[in-house]
Amino acid sequence: MTFKVVFNHGKESGPSGVKINALRTICDELNVPSESIDYRGIEDPEERAEKLLDVLNHSTKPVLLVGSSMGSYVALRAANHKVVLALFLMAPAVYMPGYDNTDIDPLDNPTFVVHGWQDEIVPVENAIRFANEYQKDLLLLADDHVLRHSLKRLCVEFRRFASELILKKIILQKENNNE
Repeated sequence: MTFKVVFNHGKESGPSGVKINALRTICDELNVPSESIDYRGIEDPEERAEKLLDVLNHSTKPVLLVGSSMGSYVALRAANHKVVLALFLMAPAVYMPGYDNTDIDPLDNPTFVVHGWQDEIVPVENAIRFANEYQKDLLLLADDHVLRHSLKRLCVEFRRFASELILKKIILQKENNNE
């Protein structure tokens, strides 16, 4: 395939969490390679962003960054320093105290945000503010921070988002081949 997915887990999670494993299954079904970075033991989101940038600097394919909570913040920070294909953000930890929110602009990257109305960690207002400020798609679900009750819906939305990227890449390749 013409791109790969890089998963970025949240502060209290790991590289093989429930959401990442479910979304990785979709990558496998779509024949899109994926990797999940292990940030365990790295508490500082800026250090995590540096680790992600190192991975991106060694990537030979365009990357769809997927993040959950702090992992979404890390993906946004890295996307401002390295060209990425798109961002799929779950309960993004934006506008949080102690985070540098001056460099989280998703630029022109296609970005899809999913957030729970009952999020007890990152206020839903943060996601609404982010989506409004950058004019990005936002899906609000009757769920909490972990989005544990919305796994099927997350999978549907991720499959749709990744499939649209695949289709766009195929169309661009055909157009380039016809020139």
